[in-house]
Amino acid sequence: MNTLRLYGRSMAILIKSQLQYPLSFLMQTVAQLVMEGGEMLALILLIDRFDRLNQWEAGDLYFFFGLMSVSFYLTEIFGRGVTGNFPYMVRTGQLDTVLLRPRGVLTQVLCSAADPRRITCIAVGTVSLVIGSNLSQIDWTLPKILLFAESIFFSFWLILGLFMIEAILCIHSVKSVELANTLTYGGRSACEYPSDIYPRPLRILFTVIAPFALVMHVPASAILGKPLYGWPMWTAFVTPLSGLALFGIMYLLFRKAMRFYRSTGS
Repeated sequence: MNTLRLYGRSMAILIKSQLQYPLSFLMQTVAQLVMEGGEMLALILLIDRFDRLNQWEAGDLYFFFGLMSVSFYLTEIFGRGVTGNFPYMVRTGQLDTVLLRPRGVLTQVLCSAADPRRITCIAVGTVSLVIGSNLSQIDWTLPKILLFAESIFFSFWLILGLFMIEAILCIHSVKSVELANTLTYGGRSACEYPSDIYPRPLRILFTVIAPFALVMHVPASAILGKPLYGWPMWTAFVTPLSGLALFGIMYLLFRKAMRFYRSTGS
């Protein structure tokens, strides 16, 4: 509980500090809105050109897009320290001071940064979810509401775990390894659409290695009444756990990698 309290206070302080420069914050937030709005515009143009992608109609595609946007940018707001601050800490030697404090390294890294500008991206995703829900005429029963919440929750841990890949590689290489972004930001762009529209190698990538399909697409397809791969409904409540499993694996690898950390001496 003390760790959660510390994290909550740190997030409040970080967000308050960014709001001290309201014009700068507003301009950057609008820029994020334009960027994410552009991606949604690409989806609108795609839907306008094609009636459907495989079994997926317009409302379904809006729903997949919205689920990814809300999940990914929610993680970026609260997990920015891992992907944004950690490589800088390693490169400049600031991680040395983190190791001296009586808190876990990952906890302190998460408490080091927040990115409230992403709230507009979440707003775009929410609008897309509402449009998709209305077009697909989803009947929001209690199990579907719980399934939606479960998908969002475990998507957070999945994406945070994928962010940690860059942190792990950075410990060994000092500099950020852009290859890791193929699974994070590349995965976000690809998995805004249902995974079964892609060729087999990409389906395997997003099901086994970076399991966006298990955490997001299987629950979303169940909510839409079109089970992905023909899997039974109950699997949609189980597959999101793979997000927490991946985070657990990355956390263990992160702790092991910290044993090999060498200060840059900066």
